[in-house]
Amino acid sequence: MKHTLLEEIDRGSRTAQLKLNILKFYVDSGDNTLSELGKEMDLSIPTVTKLVGELIDEGYVIDFGKVETTGGRHPNIYGLNPDSGCFLGVDIKKFRVNLALINFKGEMIDSLLNVPFNYENTIESFDSLCKIIENYISSLTIPKLKILSSGINISGRINTQTGHSYSMYYFSEQPLTDIFHERLGIHVTIDNDSRAMAYGEFKKGVVKDEKNILFVNCSWGLGLGIITNGQLYYGKSGFSGEFGHLSVFDNDVICHCGKKGCLETQASGSYIHRRFIEKMNEGNSSILDNKKKKGEIIILEDILEAALQEDMLAIELIEEVGITLGKQIAGLINLFNPELVIIGGAVALTGDYLLLPIRSAVKKFSLNLVSKDTSLKLSKLGDITGVMGACLLARSKMLGIIQ
Repeated sequence: MKHTLLEEIDRGSRTAQLKLNILKFYVDSGDNTLSELGKEMDLSIPTVTKLVGELIDEGYVIDFGKVETTGGRHPNIYGLNPDSGCFLGVDIKKFRVNLALINFKGEMIDSLLNVPFNYENTIESFDSLCKIIENYISSLTIPKLKILSSGINISGRINTQTGHSYSMYYFSEQPLTDIFHERLGIHVTIDNDSRAMAYGEFKKGVVKDEKNILFVNCSWGLGLGIITNGQLYYGKSGFSGEFGHLSVFDNDVICHCGKKGCLETQASGSYIHRRFIEKMNEGNSSILDNKKKKGEIIILEDILEAALQEDMLAIELIEEVGITLGKQIAGLINLFNPELVIIGGAVALTGDYLLLPIRSAVKKFSLNLVSKDTSLKLSKLGDITGVMGACLLARSKMLGIIQ
């Protein structure tokens, strides 16, 4: 893929901006005719034909041939050229990393899931992450130059405009995106993991026509992705969505943010993990007893898998979190009046064990008139929600769809 278009846009070329708007149209609307494109952009057919022709010559757009219609002339369908370039996505979780590649059209063409990893705020953890990404890039059959940009999901407070992460890997004043770029040799963007998951689900998941959406990410931590009028909501500095740090409880548990009483301390995967280990040490039985007796480390994913095998201790803790979380989601519904609330993240992979108590609590604690407007659904993309969102955000940011 040629980079001349992006260079022309930087120089303020009006023609280049029109071409970029055409690419945005195909990203949002998919393959279409020149007639529909002209109507959407309020441009004449000759102008659209000329611009699309240049985009074909430059390798961005492809002519897919004539579409079948009843009677009359059969118009040609045009759309993004999938071979124009690729976008890399990296989704970091507490104990593993997911990596994937999409083509220019947004189709996932490669993935490597559940790579073992220990997510800590240390130089060693950062180096380990970079090595995983480097190894993945090296394993790809496509040349590195075809990777136009990458998106890396990081938990906590992320300023996407400056490229800084203030919760994880904040080792210097240098933007984290620059540090990644120097290490990996490709263009890098970063975003909050919950926001990326919301975007992945919005573009490729359970969302249909809804434009006002909340994505609740119940994983090791607890986060929120917000979409209003079809656009990601970032807030002033990109710090929106810190749902897990609402001060809710009068407990003595110190959250990783340094404060006490955060929702995350009793409604997250880390809470399930902590309480599960405590209860096992108190003598409660589980199908993971043998793993404990062997001295093996029990991670969150082990507990979630145990729940799917009907382990009562795991199920009880997940349901407890569901009730706690549902009460707070009811408050979000009262506050935002969304069309759709999506429950996602690692804990949501247990399905109804989490969803049903959430649904019950939402019904009990939300305003009836308000909650009638809202559908409550599980994530459709499941474990690839975050990495798909990371890929799609990398593409949208490069094309200027998201600033």
